[in-house]
Amino acid sequence: MLSRRSIRVKVMQLLYALNRDEQLDKNSIIKTYKEWVQMSYDLLLLNIYSVVEICKLSVPDGEKRKTKHLPKDIDKAFTPKLLENELIQSIVQDKKLAKKFADDGFESRVNTEYLSKIYDEFSKTEAYEAFLLKECTHEDYVEIILELYRLCRNNELFNEMLEEKMFNWQDDKSLVIGSFKKYIKALPQDGGFFETFFPDDETTKEFGELLLEKTAGSDEELIEIISPVIKNWDNERVAVLDMILLKMGVTEMLHCKTIPEKVTINEYVEVSKKYSTPKSKEFINGVLDKISQGLNADGKIHKEGRGLTN
Repeated sequence: MLSRRSIRVKVMQLLYALNRDEQLDKNSIIKTYKEWVQMSYDLLLLNIYSVVEICKLSVPDGEKRKTKHLPKDIDKAFTPKLLENELIQSIVQDKKLAKKFADDGFESRVNTEYLSKIYDEFSKTEAYEAFLLKECTHEDYVEIILELYRLCRNNELFNEMLEEKMFNWQDDKSLVIGSFKKYIKALPQDGGFFETFFPDDETTKEFGELLLEKTAGSDEELIEIISPVIKNWDNERVAVLDMILLKMGVTEMLHCKTIPEKVTINEYVEVSKKYSTPKSKEFINGVLDKISQGLNADGKIHKEGRGLTN
């Protein structure tokens, strides 16, 4: 579920922490990196857990509607089918997932008052009322759950809840959303299906851990490569994040053999747009391009395969 770009961001953040905190060392940031990878996965599961908990609120909603003195047609037609459908039940009945939720204390990670308010808001939408009044197909259930999730991720309370419990929500939000959609669209599934969304080793270990270890452990070598290219710049005046991105870019060129240099350069330009200064993208692009040319001329870059992805 994690992309190489999201891994680059995590490595950048850890290298920045290493640069600013003298008490940190390479081993400690590698340990933290592994924890962050797990946290990204747990963030997806927390989204799944939260949506299911919201769906469960359709049961007390139905009981409340039955007690109305003058029920509307929608109240009379109401059933808790937001919960009682094969997709959500596939999640509810997944014993491995239920154990994961219980063992890791997911119940304490959600704000039940917030979830109740989100359900109340959703229950008043035209989409939910239309859903309640029709005979639903599998596609209808997929769509209503995704509609609920759209409301959640745009809801201030939902975002506040996630940001409070998981500091990586904003960085990983787009990836979590994409993975959530894939998960829902693939349901129903046998128990343990959620485990297929755990970040793969190729991305997190073979790429991410390598990038972190090599960049953190080769500082002098990297400075020697970068300094001649920025000779008109005082190293101390280069933005800390820009220097970190340059070091990561050079490391990637030298050690990640399946990633073309152009892809590496473009990726660090994109990261700099979001996390560094307005002028950083031109600086990063120019410096890494010159370094790439120099390393190739010296025969120090050895790529193999077809340069699969970024």
